[in-house]
Amino acid sequence: MKVKKGDNVLIIAGKDKGRTAKIIKAIPKELKVLVEGINLKKKHVRPKREGEKGQVVDIPAAMDVSNIKIICPKCGKATRVGYKTEGEIKNRICKKCKQII
Repeated sequence: MKVKKGDNVLIIAGKDKGRTAKIIKAIPKELKVLVEGINLKKKHVRPKREGEKGQVVDIPAAMDVSNIKIICPKCGKATRVGYKTEGEIKNRICKKCKQII
């Protein structure tokens, strides 16, 4: 998977198309990511103590990696990710400006 936790991404498909946000969690086995404030689902939470009320909470749901594009920190554009190998080190690079991400 070419994206990591902490990357800024642009949503390119779905109800939040066009918005930018940060990745909270990457799930490589399922090829999914959790993005902060994007793809929110409602979850009904039961009261934990007596006298307390139940709530409806918005939580981010996992979305497919194919629906996002990484935003290059150098050029600021939404881009694809490539790889460049220097000896044993494998670096992610921006396909537009060729800088290391």
